[in-house]
Order: sequence, then C-alpha cells, then structure tokens
Amino acid sequence: MASKGKVRGVSGQYPLVQNMTVTEGGTANMTCRVEYNDNTSLQWSNPAQQTLFFGDKKALRDNRIELIHASWSELTISISDITLSDEGMYTCSLFTMPVRTAKAYLTVLGVPKKPEIDGLTKPALEGDHVTLTCITQGSKPAADLRWFRNEKEVKGAKEVNASGKTFTVRSSLNMYVDRNDDGVAYTCKVDHVALTQTPQQATEVLEVHYPPRVDIISSLTVPQEGQYLKLECVSIGNPSPDPVTWTKDGAEIPDLDRMIVEGRELTFTSLNKTDNGTYRCEATNHLGASRAEYVLYVYDFPTTPPPSTTPPLHPIPPDTTALLGTHASDPTVIGNRGVCGGGNLPPPVSLIADWLLFLLLLFRR
Repeated sequence: MASKGKVRGVSGQYPLVQNMTVTEGGTANMTCRVEYNDNTSLQWSNPAQQTLFFGDKKALRDNRIELIHASWSELTISISDITLSDEGMYTCSLFTMPVRTAKAYLTVLGVPKKPEIDGLTKPALEGDHVTLTCITQGSKPAADLRWFRNEKEVKGAKEVNASGKTFTVRSSLNMYVDRNDDGVAYTCKVDHVALTQTPQQATEVLEVHYPPRVDIISSLTVPQEGQYLKLECVSIGNPSPDPVTWTKDGAEIPDLDRMIVEGRELTFTSLNKTDNGTYRCEATNHLGASRAEYVLYVYDFPTTPPPSTTPPLHPIPPDTTALLGTHASDPTVIGNRGVCGGGNLPPPVSLIADWLLFLLLLFRR
C-alpha cells in the first residue's frame, strides 16, 4: 500500500514519486512521473544505488523486478516477493543537465509467525502454579499479544526482543489453578498491521485434576411409610470418582429386596420404620476421598380424615336476662329457625311480651 506523501519537484521538472509500505511477500509497484520531458530518460535505482531500469532497459538481473510501463513521462516497475532486505530508499533520476532526482522510501512489514503457547503441564493439579507463555517471531514492527480466558480478555505480561530487523514478542500469564479452570480454553491472539484478515492465534485447554466433592439428593422431602424413595449420590471430581460406596449406620447396606443399590443410586421401593438411620455415600479418586450423609426418618403415613371444608358453627352467647323460668337447656323455636338443643338460649323478650298481651285479651272476654 502507498502512503499519501509525495516528493515533488519545482515547476514540474523534478520527478514525482510516492513512499510505499508493503507486507513481506507482497508486491511493490513503484512509479516515477514527470509533467514535462523533452525526450530525457528516467531511471530507477535501489538503496544500494544499483540501477534497476534505465528507461525500458533492465539493468539488474533479478527475476522479481519487472517493467510495467515506460515512456518519456513515466517509468513504473514492480518488485514481487518482497523481503525485509528490499526495504530502503529508492531513487528516480531524470537525466537532464543537471540530473534531477526524487526519493521514495519502501517500508516492508514483517509478518508475525503463528504463535505458540508453552508451559502447560497436562494434567495440572488443583492448587498448582501455572505459567503460560505465548511466543511469536518475525514481526516488524513488534506485534501485540492478547490473552483470552474462553471469551473474556485477560491481561498478560509482555516482553519484546529485537532480532535483526524483526522482533520476538512474548506474553506470560501467571495463575494458581483450581477445579473451575478445568476445561477452560486459553487463547493467545496476535494483532499486527500486516495481518489484514484472520489474526494468528493459538489455543490450549487446561486439564485440572482435583479430589471429589459429594452430595446426596433425596426424591422426597418428607418420607412416609410405604412410599418410594430414591437417594442419589452426586460426586464431582477429576478423574471421575466411580464407583461410589453406600453404607447405613457405618455398616453395609442391608440385603433386602426393598433396598436396591445401582451405581450412584440407593432406592427404597417401600419405606418402613426399620429403614431409619444415617446413610453415607463415599467417593474416591487418586487425589482423595469425600463423603456425604443423609439422616432418614420415616414418618407415619397419615390416617386421620381430612378436615371438613364446611365453615364451623359459632354458638350465640347466652342471654342472662331469661324470663318466665325458661331453662337454658330447653330448645326454643323462633319462627322457622331452629336452635339445636343444649344451646343454653333463653326466650327473647319480644316473645314474652306477645304472650302477656294474648293472656290479657283472653281474660277481658
């Protein structure tokens, strides 16, 4: 690719050229122009002042250098398979009296090599200190290295060393690993101006070994007689702790048809009170052992009838102003509403008044 800067002459009599930037392995097309020329030749020469082309005549035996266009006003050549040694100041000369020249600088970008990750020991043990180092060589200018833990970027320590015209770049990650790092992918990506498409990268997946952890999961919250119960021993470790061991109250599981041990599961097909006890599951790998306990208490199966959904009747408080010697235990009828015997209710005052009025009218006759 060409830079925008130009080296211009005076009154159009100096050659016009452009600085160039090309990626290693690419092609540089170098053009020299003049606005006015009275049949005077143009010439390109390299940083070593070796003539490449004089007009349309090739002067240097190099199969990478070819003529693109030659006229009195323009001389364009191409240099293919560019290497770092091609970098430098190129000169276009206009052979007037005196000779007039213009200079163009060719910058060559060194392409960084595919990175490599060193320092990974497989497998690592939980608690180990691990240093991952990413290395890339051949970049110019120095490349940038970026670390990713899965998809999240993390910061590394960068080191740059020059080697001739190119650079070797290192970036290191220091960490203490635990079980959460098992299966995590660490990726080192190279960022560089010469990488215009997919960036160079390398990935390593951590393998971390750790002792097991155990938990027991019950299929019932409140176990009751006659119910089906499954206890599952969930063990997590690397390597996988398989098989697991079940015990009851420190002894082997009773040999009963109702109790079935299948791998990590302990099943009770029909619970009863004799199943009460402390059940332990233990898992082991080469790094250690872990155990969990479950205290089983079998409750009676409920036999009482369910509570009625009919709202309860609330008795009316007794009236202490009962008249005419009515006993509290006598049943009383008020209109068509009945109050069950034993309600302890005296007759209402309005009913007594009605009886007195009836007797008064009867005696007047």
